Amino acid sequence: MKGLIDFLSRGDVLNMAVGIIIGGAFGAIVSSLVADVLMPIIGMIVGSPDFSGLTAGPILIGNFITAVVNFILIGTAVYFFLVKPLSKPEPEPAPPGPSDVDLLTEIRDLLAKN
Repeated sequence: MKGLIDFLSRGDVLNMAVGIIIGGAFGAIVSSLVADVLMPIIGMIVGSPDFSGLTAGPILIGNFITAVVNFILIGTAVYFFLVKPLSKPEPEPAPPGPSDVDLLTEIRDLLAKN
């Protein structure tokens, strides 16, 4: 039992659990954004945000197009509303310092003086 408690109280497991819970809640927000905000706008531009009526014989190509449009919109919303605002900027690389040869030469010169 102690092993299970130790495993569940590790930081990685807790972070993962919080991420799953927040992801589920955020998924509802993104789904609403796509279905209730973006798709009606696309409907005003294109005419119908639901492509499920498009078929090529027995192939339901419209369902696939709707799924692709939803995927692109959800990915875009997640990137601009979650990933980009929460991303930390890349740290600038440190300026190059003296080489090992320069440091050893300086140490040798200091030792020679003493």
